[in-house]
Order: sequence, then structure tokens, then C-alpha cells
Amino acid sequence: MSEPRSDIASHRWVENIHILLWLMKDACWALVWKPGAIAMIVPTIAVAFFLLIRNRHHRSETFHNAAVCAWITGNSTWMLGEFYNIELRPVAATLFITGLLILTVYYLFYFRKDRKEESKPQ
Repeated sequence: MSEPRSDIASHRWVENIHILLWLMKDACWALVWKPGAIAMIVPTIAVAFFLLIRNRHHRSETFHNAAVCAWITGNSTWMLGEFYNIELRPVAATLFITGLLILTVYYLFYFRKDRKEESKPQ
């Protein structure tokens, strides 16, 4: 599970696009522009899962991208609940907690191991 760092950096632009998409979705949500916000759900989540799959060979990136997928899905769920006056916060909270648990597993069991690997001379 070790992809060269340079390969990860080569698609950093996709991560930047993901931030743009996410900000557009949340700006539409804050402005209560439902069509724009709802339209941004699919590309935002799709790019999050693309990054998860693309980085699957690098353990740290995989765990962090999986947490982001849970987070953006929870964020979108919460937004839809607010738009349609449906109590979806428990579902969103479950997704947020799932993301936290994913990162907890990483930091408890893999973080130090990965740091040691990264600091080894090549």
C-alpha cells in the first residue's frame, strides 16, 4: 500500500477542484438556492469517491479520503434534510461519526507505522 508521493501530487489539482465543488454546494446551501445545491451533490460526492479510489494504494490517503467521503455524504444528507424539512441529522451524524472512526483506526493502528516507513532512507 505505498504509492509514490509524486504520483499523489500529480493529481492534486483534482483535490483542488473537489474543494471548489464543495464550496459551491455549501454556498448554494447557505444562500438557500436548492437547485444549485442539489445539483452540486453528485459531482462533489463523485470526485470524493474518485479520489478515494485513485489513492487506494497509499494507506494514509485512503483512510483520509474515506473519511472525506463519509463527511461529504453526511453534509449533503443534512442539507437535504434542511431543504425538505425532514429530520436527517441523525443520519448525517452517523456519517460524521463513521468518518471519525475511520480516522481513529488510522491514527491508532497505522499512523506511527507509516511515519516510520516515510522516514526510512530510500
